[in-house]
Order: sequence, then structure tokens, then C-alpha cells
Amino acid sequence: MADLFDLLLHVDQYLVGIVETYGNWAYGILFLVIFVETGLVIWPFLPGDSLLFTAGAIAATTELELRTMFVLLLIAAVAGDAVNYALGRAVGTRIIHLSATDRRWGRWVNPAHVARAKTFFEHHGGKAVVLARFVPIVRTFVPFVAGAADMPYASFAVYNMTGAMVWVGLCLGAGYLFGNVPVVKENFSLVALGIVLVSVLPMAVEYLRHRRRRAGQRVI
Repeated sequence: MADLFDLLLHVDQYLVGIVETYGNWAYGILFLVIFVETGLVIWPFLPGDSLLFTAGAIAATTELELRTMFVLLLIAAVAGDAVNYALGRAVGTRIIHLSATDRRWGRWVNPAHVARAKTFFEHHGGKAVVLARFVPIVRTFVPFVAGAADMPYASFAVYNMTGAMVWVGLCLGAGYLFGNVPVVKENFSLVALGIVLVSVLPMAVEYLRHRRRRAGQRVI
């Protein structure tokens, strides 16, 4: 957990080191990280938002090309969600049941994360696939839940593409424009934490609204 927190706070340093060491292979490494975070429910903690922001900032100062990066990471995000949806469609109900009843499965697929994603999906419907892109952990589980809930693939594909384009475009673009501003560059750890806090804010607001509604129902 300490290594994960260090990665989150210093993802800029790690990514600069990868670019310096591997050059254009950095495209493939970024592709793999985004694909795994969105496509595999056992890896929900990878730093997707801050990684995209940092990748945009690095594209502004290195030979890595922003448009190439956007296309590749868009494909990674769309493909990851599609694989996650297919997994949920094929065995989602069984895995959700096992994670809730078998401790061994619960280590890999956290029942609390699945429950949170189910609530998010049920409340927002198809839009959850788009909105979840901006919520860490939830974005990894919502496509899985959508597949398990038998959401029609045609509808899922539209939301998947829309969400991926907005998420990758905004995060990369923000990093490209602001990532090398001195005050941002010198305080990147705080910026990384800020990105995470902004990302989870919608989920926190929704949780508070849900509790308020339940409290109001009890009073009635």
C-alpha cells in the first residue's frame, strides 16, 4: 500500500524515468496501464487520472506526441471497458456471489467496491458508464456490473466511447496545458492528491444525498 501511495504522489517522476529509459516504448507502457486499470477488476488502484495528466505534461516537453498518445490511450480505455463488460456478461453474477461469500475471492474482487459500483450504476443508468470514468475504483467496476446486469452492448458501446473520449481528452489536455506551469510542477504531489479528491467528490456528494434521502424516508 505504501508503494502504491508513493506511485500516486510521484507518478511524474516514475513516468519521466520510463520515457528516458524506454523512449517510444513508453506509449506501450501507458497503453498497458490504462487498459489494465479499466479492463481488470483486480487492479482498480492504478493511478489513471494522474497518469493521464502527467502523460499530457510530458508530451509538452519530450518527443512523445500528444495526438498519438490520445489515440492509443483512447483505444486502451475503450478496449479495457469492453473486456470488463464482456467478463461481467459472461461470469459477473457468479464472481459477485463468490466475492461476497468466499474470502479467497473477496481478496481479488472487493465486495464493497462491487456494491458501490452497483449503486452508482443503478442510480445513473447508462450515464454511469460515462460518469464512472472520473471516479477512481468505480470506473473499474461499473463496466463489469453493466455486463452482469445485461445492459445491451450497443448502448454500452456508445457510453463507453463517449466516456473514454471525454476522460482521456480532458486529462491529457489539462496536463499538456498546465502540467509544466512552475507552481504545478513544483507541487505535483499536492496536484496528484487534488486530482484524486476532485475525482471522488461526485461519489461523496451522491453518498451524502443517498443518506439524506434514507433519513427523510425514516422520518416519514
